Amino acid sequence: MPEPLVTQSAVPGYKNIRHWGDNGEGLSPGIVAEIEAQQKASGNIHKESNFLAVSGGGSNGAFGAGVLFGWTASGKRPEFTVVTGVSTGSLIAPFAFLGPPYDDYLKEAYTQVSGDDIFERKGVLSILGSASVADNSPLRRLVSRYVTAQMLADIEREHNRGRRLLVGTTNLDAERPVVWDIGAIASSGVPGRQQLIQDILVASASIPGVFPPVKIQVVADGMTFDEMHVDGGTSNQAFMFPSNFSVRENDRKMNRKGIIRTLYVLRNGKVTPEFSKVKPRLASIVGKSISSLIKTQGIGDLYRMYANAQRDGIAFRAIWIPESFTMREA
Repeated sequence: MPEPLVTQSAVPGYKNIRHWGDNGEGLSPGIVAEIEAQQKASGNIHKESNFLAVSGGGSNGAFGAGVLFGWTASGKRPEFTVVTGVSTGSLIAPFAFLGPPYDDYLKEAYTQVSGDDIFERKGVLSILGSASVADNSPLRRLVSRYVTAQMLADIEREHNRGRRLLVGTTNLDAERPVVWDIGAIASSGVPGRQQLIQDILVASASIPGVFPPVKIQVVADGMTFDEMHVDGGTSNQAFMFPSNFSVRENDRKMNRKGIIRTLYVLRNGKVTPEFSKVKPRLASIVGKSISSLIKTQGIGDLYRMYANAQRDGIAFRAIWIPESFTMREA
């Protein structure tokens, strides 16, 4: 796609299903007003509003899944007005959004799945000239197993109550985060919407180089193009609102008062240094470096989200894998 058309592109047949994750201008007053109207129509207006952001973290997503499962068991898990997910967090997010009725599916997805259910290794010759070192066909099959017509109907129902399920990918050419409104897609009635949601979830979890980018067909200036989308964690390890979108300022414009908000963040990883001996080999050095980069990026995202929450008067609650935890082989 030519650079001048990047900001004009749209997925054919859909309206208002995505915005740039680094620019709050995409959250137009019309979208916010629609949410408020849905909440009023469904009687889903409360003085308390809870947000949940689920981070990336690969297999550490089992931590976030376990937190949600235990949260339900405690009897204190709230309903979330907005749920966001990135990478492995994007795979957790639909279950978190739909609540306790989907806990068993969530537990199954993170306790009954192995690497063979996620990827297939390519041969050395197949990697040459390829877009990735692994085939993500197993991941696609896994996602399609859970993202069913019933799940779409349930997401649509909750979307129409004024709740939002948002998933982040990265537009590789544009080098920008893209936030997809999964509920708006589910509610669109457009043929192929189930496949599009599956593509978005797979894209959000597609680590660049390991998995191939997911191509999403768009139109711009009367022409058709393929956008390449990869792991949302390439842009952000976790997100809620762009920094230039102020919830407090939006309340002022909408003349809303007295709403108590809490932002919960599930960080699927540790935030403390972890010592491990690195072999003087390419794979070990690159692997450890990327792991360190992801961790520090995740810590930076926590600080950013905390600062934005403080600015807008939103209570902030975050949890991560404790420093004392040690992985053991089964």
